[in-house]
Amino acid sequence: MVDLYNAGTYNADTRFKAGYLNELERILEKGLPHVMLKAKPNLESMIRTLKRDWAIVYDMLCGKDNSDFGWDKHTQMIVAENVVWNSYISSHKVAG
Repeated sequence: MVDLYNAGTYNADTRFKAGYLNELERILEKGLPHVMLKAKPNLESMIRTLKRDWAIVYDMLCGKDNSDFGWDKHTQMIVAENVVWNSYISSHKVAG
């Protein structure tokens, strides 16, 4: 994805341009020839998951009521007291 950005295939205002998944598939095939990842559904699903997970992390660090979360530079992880984690988890449970 960084290569797509560097090649100008990404525009910060309009997001990825049409066809980026196919281009990403070609780049991965070149670097990992036997992986056989397809743009749809494999890459599309992974990107959807990445966006969802990024939104969660962003909300913890930059969203409203984020003062109880921090970032540990050494472990590259979000940190908080147990009571903060427990409160966050109980208020963000997904019905399943």
